[in-house]
Parts: sequence; C-alpha cells; structure tokens
Amino acid sequence: MADFFRPEARATLWRWREVLFAAAVVGLGLWWALTSYGVLSWLGWGVAAVGAAFAYPAVQRAAFGRGGGGPGIVSADERQLSYFGPLNGGTVDLDDLSVLEYDPTMKPAHWILRARSGEVVAIPVTAEGADELFDHFAALPGLKGQSLLDVLSRTEPVRSIVWRRPQQRLH
Repeated sequence: MADFFRPEARATLWRWREVLFAAAVVGLGLWWALTSYGVLSWLGWGVAAVGAAFAYPAVQRAAFGRGGGGPGIVSADERQLSYFGPLNGGTVDLDDLSVLEYDPTMKPAHWILRARSGEVVAIPVTAEGADELFDHFAALPGLKGQSLLDVLSRTEPVRSIVWRRPQQRLH
C-alpha cells in the first residue's frame, strides 16, 4: 500500500491531512443533518460546524508549510525554538523574541528571529520541522496567522518585518 502513491503525492496528502480530516467531519455532519430527523439532524449540524471551525486553521497551517528537505532541523520545546543547521544554528525563547522577519532574498527564504538578548537565528522555510513554526508564530501577541501567509505569498524579493514586540509603557 505504501507504494501506491508517489512520494510527492504522499507528502502532499500528509501536509493537507488536517484539512482532509476536517472536510470528512463536515461531510459526515452534513450527511447526518440532511438525511436524518430529530436529534441526529441537529447533532449533524453541530458536527458540521465543529468541522468547519477546525478547517480554517488547518488550511492556514497547510498553506504555511513549504515542505521539508531543506537544510537543517527545527525543534520546538514549550516556547523555545531551536534550529540545528549544517553551518549555523541557535535557540530563541519566544518570550525573549523582539523581531520576526522574513527574508526571501536568501536561498532558500529564511525566517529571521531576533531576540532581546541580541541573538539572531535564521531558519530556512524548507528546514525539517519548519512547518510547525506557524502555531508558535501565531501565538505571538498581535500577530495574525493570515499575515504570515500574506508575507509568504509576496512576489517581490524584499526583506520585511512580520512582527515586532510591542513596547512596554510605564504609563
């Protein structure tokens, strides 16, 4: 069965697995809602709504992923991101992060993480495990998941600041 799909197709299905599952849940809920009566019909509408609610972030996560096979490995433990690359690497705590940049001029494109302590970590978007960064970046205060997708879809090769930590005010 593993040889039934080409490796590229298998990787694409794996990347979109959450979306496919959410679509199956929506389909099951709609089937119950439209073919049943009484309580099961109402339950079907609820199941369809829950599936639709899970589908939106699943589509965002799948669209954020750029595959793997790039240089290095990304590891996320709690709120600490680590990158282990062939030539460089580093660790940044998300609570210490001050600026998140996207640099499409590097080959491959990189996420640049700047910490308040001065440490800079550049993570290729194609590194193994880099697709898991979406949830960690989206948890930054004030950063929306859609803005991450917008910066990835830009065609002009310009380095841009995606997020900057809000300034602490005393009054």
